[in-house]
Amino acid sequence: MFGLTDLIALVISAFIILPIVVFIREIGYLVISPIVGVQNPRLTIGSGPRIMKFWIFDIRKYYHLYSWYSYDSLKRTSRFSYVALYASPILVNVAVAVTINAMLANGMLQDYATFWNRFVFYVFYFVLFDAVPMKTANGKPNNGMIIYEMLRYGRRTDYNDEPFLPSTTEVEEEYQQEMEKVEEIKEREVEEKEEKEEEIKELKEELKKEGKNV
Repeated sequence: MFGLTDLIALVISAFIILPIVVFIREIGYLVISPIVGVQNPRLTIGSGPRIMKFWIFDIRKYYHLYSWYSYDSLKRTSRFSYVALYASPILVNVAVAVTINAMLANGMLQDYATFWNRFVFYVFYFVLFDAVPMKTANGKPNNGMIIYEMLRYGRRTDYNDEPFLPSTTEVEEEYQQEMEKVEEIKEREVEEKEEKEEEIKELKEELKKEGKNV
């Protein structure tokens, strides 16, 4: 039976564990970025309007399971560079999970063992769907598929024109366009509100005049 304890566990998993696991996964790209010569890297955290942009971190207003890494180009375009880049989130998640699991096995973190066991479970969940080669939405390959194709063929072999990791410059341009649209909608709403207020004001004045005439 699904009880209160299960509900609390679900909330903790959805709003704390999963976002942290996703963030750690994306950090993996940043770890390898200097080694493979990534140009203009960025880690976006959340969605919606921007709160602040600090160094390579872009902090958005709404944060829930929505972090992603972007870059413009690689200085080193060897097979190793691409394999290292796409393997980095898998390796970082594995390293974190193995470390926490070893600590639990040695009697550490026992006060919050349930939380950390669940944390390790979700880390390996992401590792599984990252590492096992497969196609995802719109036929795009996951990290495991790209690694497999790079090792076997030396290139991506899928027919999807979309880049697996978005370009930071394009992401910024899309964001600015979206914010311009939002501002236009806000301005339109303000204008409509002012027009309605003006109409109400004129109607009140007309009613006052009619009352005086009577």
